[in-house]
Amino acid sequence: MSAIGPDFISLQVRDLDASQAFYERYLGLVRSPAGPPHAVVFATEPIAFALRDLVPGTDLGSVAQPGLGVALWLRATDVQAIHDALAADGRTIVAAPIDGPFGRTFTFADPDGYHVTLHDRA
Repeated sequence: MSAIGPDFISLQVRDLDASQAFYERYLGLVRSPAGPPHAVVFATEPIAFALRDLVPGTDLGSVAQPGLGVALWLRATDVQAIHDALAADGRTIVAAPIDGPFGRTFTFADPDGYHVTLHDRA
């Protein structure tokens, strides 16, 4: 018996509606019809990406950076345009765009402070 690999990724967030709006506006994610009432599951491939309400006992305000030590990368079609929209609106850019082995790549902080890296090459 062995694990096959990642199958579902979710982030706990302080304000589900605000986080959903952020990911829809800046990353163009579309909500899937599937999902429980305490979460927003996006129609992403090959792995589902979701946001969910905080689990009781979780205090994101007590940590300097939620998810510290975890690398969350999402592939996008126009990384530079997403960067430019985030920067124009004063959103936190953690690492400026570079061209590397995964194509155009940069890292931003979402409304809860999670660091998310976008790249455009598989």
